[in-house]
Amino acid sequence: MKKLIFASAMLIAAFTATASVTVHYNDSVVFYEQENEYKEIKISEIPKEVMDNIHKDYGDYKVVKAYKSDKGNYRLDMKTQDGIGLTASFTGEGKLIKIYS
Repeated sequence: MKKLIFASAMLIAAFTATASVTVHYNDSVVFYEQENEYKEIKISEIPKEVMDNIHKDYGDYKVVKAYKSDKGNYRLDMKTQDGIGLTASFTGEGKLIKIYS
């Protein structure tokens, strides 16, 4: 009975997972996620207004990697000084879209 419950739980988890694919081209990283394509950019390419809005709510986090979608959204890998990591996507204005676990 335990095996049946475990198998059912695994099947449900497999169907509820979000679709995300990472493709490596030479030295650049590209994410394809639900109709969005994210390409790695330099952190300095993020507009100051966007960074100010992000730091307003996530001031303890430092951006370590940045990606920009073809729709103008940003996906950022961030860490605190304690090494706690967070990946989140933001609109072109710096408003939170989603936090990834």
